[in-house]
Amino acid sequence: MHSSDHHNSHNDVKNIKAAFFLNLLFTVIEFVGGLLTNSVAILSDAVHDLGDSFSLGLSWYFQKVAKRPRTKEFTYGYKRFSLLGAVINSMVLLVGSVMILVHAVPRLFKPQQPNVEGMLLLAILGVIINGLAVYRLRKGSSINERVVSLHLLEDVLGWLAVLAGAGVMYFVDAPIIDPILSFAITLYILFNVFRNMRESMRIILQGSPAKLNIEAVKSTLLEMDEVCSVHDLHTWSVDGEYNVLTIHVVLKENRTMADQQKLKNSIRESLLRLGVQHSTIEFELPDEDCDMEGCC
Repeated sequence: MHSSDHHNSHNDVKNIKAAFFLNLLFTVIEFVGGLLTNSVAILSDAVHDLGDSFSLGLSWYFQKVAKRPRTKEFTYGYKRFSLLGAVINSMVLLVGSVMILVHAVPRLFKPQQPNVEGMLLLAILGVIINGLAVYRLRKGSSINERVVSLHLLEDVLGWLAVLAGAGVMYFVDAPIIDPILSFAITLYILFNVFRNMRESMRIILQGSPAKLNIEAVKSTLLEMDEVCSVHDLHTWSVDGEYNVLTIHVVLKENRTMADQQKLKNSIRESLLRLGVQHSTIEFELPDEDCDMEGCC
């Protein structure tokens, strides 16, 4: 069992590493190919893939870092470092997308004929190489691998769109399709950039986890026979997946230390099912002098 766990732990890093080098290699090919084919659609996707290369590189690095034990400096571990990577990646994509739009706008009014044969070749390579990366990552079991796999699957769909557009231009003289494709890809990138930035800032500012239902947490605890009320509830997320909660629980009557421990374990199990991985619980009594609202 230990050997199997060690093997899987080693494979997740290897899978992301392989996907990173495949994506980085093709990103270089895209930039060169986009310039040679005079296609802003190809260059737009090159910017997208450059962002993906940053994401994959950071995912590869953080997949190794996440295995480090907690330290005095980072008592919750190294999970939040991934937010730094997300912010950096978003900034790269934002700057790159603006540059692409600056070049694409004039072509809407004065379309330039791209090298359609070259676009078709690059699109086919894009589907194959990104498809290989997705296949490699889909064999993994870690959350990191699955998330990156979905990201690369979006790239495959993007290249299928480029392939379709180039196919149309091969038979029809419609060079305006190229800047239209560029706009579509770039707007899609910007939509995801702002969505990711919004999620990252919510976590950095210690907002309540979006997928955690606070009312469900309260009602679940109040349904327990031993609990009178709850208050001073705070919850936040370390990295968007690992959620933390602190809470004061007012008991109906005094209980032994052993009974309190059993109740704490029961509360933690309930919270875990609701999506809280780390909880700190403080018990109080109804007649306890309490400055917080919610005491019986």
